[in-house]
Amino acid sequence: MKPAMETAAEENAEQSQEKKGCFECCIKCLGGVPYASLVATILCFSGVALFCGCGHVALTGTVSILEQHFSTTASDHALLSEVIQLMQYVIYGIASFFFLYGIILLAEGFYTTSAVKELHGEFKTTACGRCISGMFVFLTYVLGVAWLGVFGFSAVPVFMFYNIWSTCEVIKSFQTNVTVPGDQICVDIRQYGIIPWNAVPGKACGPILENICNTNEFYMSYHLFIVACAGAGATVIALIHFLMILSSNWAYLKDASKMQAYQDIKAKEEQELQDIQSRSKEQLNSYT
Repeated sequence: MKPAMETAAEENAEQSQEKKGCFECCIKCLGGVPYASLVATILCFSGVALFCGCGHVALTGTVSILEQHFSTTASDHALLSEVIQLMQYVIYGIASFFFLYGIILLAEGFYTTSAVKELHGEFKTTACGRCISGMFVFLTYVLGVAWLGVFGFSAVPVFMFYNIWSTCEVIKSFQTNVTVPGDQICVDIRQYGIIPWNAVPGKACGPILENICNTNEFYMSYHLFIVACAGAGATVIALIHFLMILSSNWAYLKDASKMQAYQDIKAKEEQELQDIQSRSKEQLNSYT
């Protein structure tokens, strides 16, 4: 009876050790995830997706509003249509590039975090690895500055649509006031420079402008431009986050290379000291 009880106790102990080992392995794996890079990647993907998706649809709606209400002649807005089509192709390129760039930065975060060193043992940093990290820092800085410009540029259509919307609200408020006719309140798109001054009609007044504001295209384009602007802002924040992470990783690699050089020199000196001691012992033995 006693051996059976001892065997059962040993089996339970082995099972508990296996469970404990699995739990520790999971904790160790979770500790190897670069959470800062992961958060920055998710924020970057979300911002770029919002900017590209909403911006593409909003540009299409803007062209439709201009063609129907502000520029009925195709030749008047032909250049604007080509520019918007080119911008839509650029949006496709931005989405593809940042999808790949975000994955590369996330992978760089995995391989330069200190948790990976604990998982896979000591690693040796090379000049090439430090150069690649420095290149990512420079490229991310350039992209961050560029996205600041994109963020400012994306605020321009929001400002234009807000002016049109606020003018429509003024017209609605004046409907109850007979002394101020709403037909005198107009919005001239030509003053923004997006269509030439000879475009017909070029402006909308009173009830016509109010009907434009009530269309689904205007409502969707206005709010999509706001979301696209917010997405550009989120992308700027993500790139700043990436820049801080990459700078920290680059500094870590630099310190690790110095520590590696120090350890190599120390190991070499210890080996030389051991060789001297061994030769001295051999000489003493030869004298005796």
